[in-house]
Amino acid sequence: MNFEKEKADMLAENIKGFIHYVQLSDQKNNIHLSNSDKLYRLKLLLHEFQFRIIADELLRINRFIFDEKYTSILVNRFRKGIQVIGEYIENNYRDLYIFTPRLYTLRSIGSSFSQI
Repeated sequence: MNFEKEKADMLAENIKGFIHYVQLSDQKNNIHLSNSDKLYRLKLLLHEFQFRIIADELLRINRFIFDEKYTSILVNRFRKGIQVIGEYIENNYRDLYIFTPRLYTLRSIGSSFSQI
């Protein structure tokens, strides 16, 4: 059980890191991104799928003990959101290529949980 708790914590921290990276890229007008409108749309997708709330809840519920049922609900919500966001990044690869490594990491950690 402790291993599953660590995976949930790692997923939450990586979600927060991804959100922070997107926000930082938007604030600094990242020169690697040629279209800021697509970056803004990515920020809206992160907000729409409530990734910050998912990350905060994963950290909160697994702070002391592992809650398998609620964690699986949150991970499934995350998987649905990351699928849409991943398709958006892949369809706009030319402008959002800089986010593909973090997307790959999030998908990998999300898929490491058992399918419930």
